[in-house]
This record gives sequence, C-alpha cells and structure tokens, in this order.
Amino acid sequence: MDMEKIAAIIEAVLFTSGKAVEIERLKETADATDEEITVALGILEEKYKEKSSGLSLIQLENSVQLSTKPEMYDYLIKIASAPKTYRLSDTLLETLSIIAYKQPVTRLQIEHIRGVSCSHAIDKLMEYDLIRELGRLDAPGRPLLFGTTEEFLRRFGVKSIEDLPEPAPDRLEEFHSEAEAEADEENKESKGNSDDDPEKPVKLDV
Repeated sequence: MDMEKIAAIIEAVLFTSGKAVEIERLKETADATDEEITVALGILEEKYKEKSSGLSLIQLENSVQLSTKPEMYDYLIKIASAPKTYRLSDTLLETLSIIAYKQPVTRLQIEHIRGVSCSHAIDKLMEYDLIRELGRLDAPGRPLLFGTTEEFLRRFGVKSIEDLPEPAPDRLEEFHSEAEAEADEENKESKGNSDDDPEKPVKLDV
C-alpha cells in the first residue's frame, strides 16, 4: 500500500478516536507492517511540524495520539470550556515520583519509603488519572500494585518511563525528612484532637 495512504488512514483513526491508539491496532486497521507504520508516522510528524498546521503527534510507549499544538490553547478556550486543572502538592509529587520510579509498587511499599500513610495521595492521583491499578501482588493479602498512566507521560512530556531523568541521590533522603515532618505534625494534631474530645475521630490529611 502507498505510504501516503497508510499515513492518511492513521490520521483518520487518530482524529476519530480522540485518544491514544495502540500501534498494534493501527497495524491491523491499515493492514501494514511495523516498518510501514513507522514511516507513515514520520510522514505525519513532518506534516504537523509545518507552521500552517495546528496539530501535533504524540508518541507514547506503545501508542500514538493526535493533539493540538500548545500555542493553539488561547484560541481553543474561546469555543470550549477550560480544561480541568489541578495542583500537585509536595505530598502528591513525592508519592507520584515513588510510583513512577518503583512501579509496579504497592501502597505499603510506598508508605515504607515515605514513612506516612499515602491512601489520600493515591486516591487523588487516581482521580487525576496519573496512576492506575496494574493488578495484584502474588503475596498474602494480594495487595494492589500501582503504576503510571499514559496521562502521566503526556503531562510530564516523556514517551516512556525509561525517559524519566535519573533521580538525584539525595532525593530519597529528602522524602524521608519531609515525611518525618509530616508524621510529627500529624501526631501533634492527633494528640490535640484526642485531648479535646476522646470520642472524636481523628482526621489525617496526608
């Protein structure tokens, strides 16, 4: 099949999907080989690099997605609602970093590194679609395993977790220090709540 035709098929599929599509599905749809898909994606990338195009091609680990160029944002918000935004606190960033570099990892393993409960942080990262459940560990209790998502790769501008920068050697020590400070603060709050009302449940914000 003509390479321009394969590129056109991929473009149509990505446009219609509106989300990332696995390379294997593109191969099946276009009835193309790995090499042909690679060449066709290269054709689309060159096409979207032109200033006259408002689109770009995002290549992730095993999938690709059609997206608008960042410089088009100001124009897009005139006809669409502003996308949902969120702020990643230091706690969320630290938890996300541990998951990104240690995945697949359980909640208890994350908490062992940070030294404090991470349930709230994990729930928020799941809500933001930055992490996902990967299955269960073959161990007593079969705890859930967590890893990052394609949304994580998009947000942080990397194609795969192998492209993440090497963590600084002293970063883990910072995690421990900050986590210990959090734990001390939580203990103070917990003690204060207990003194005020022994029956009142203690709420910890991690």
